[in-house]
Amino acid sequence: MSLALMWEARAAEGRGGELLAWARAQRLDPAPSRRETFRAPQDRVLVITWWEAPYDAAVPELPEPDPGLVTRAVHRWRFEAVASE
Repeated sequence: MSLALMWEARAAEGRGGELLAWARAQRLDPAPSRRETFRAPQDRVLVITWWEAPYDAAVPELPEPDPGLVTRAVHRWRFEAVASE
């Protein structure tokens, strides 16, 4: 089964580049089967990791950044793949 973890944060004013660099530097052990990093307006950063694991598996997640780097708590979501019709 495939599990996708989404991690999204909004940087403090003017710190979008710093948050992006911080997120890209975070290593997960073990590493996911796939990882993608995105950015969006308002200095938001999104990281999606894919795992071959059940929905409730204990897999490593990106931590909370330093509170001064973000404007709010990180948002996190879990999704499981569904079979094609």
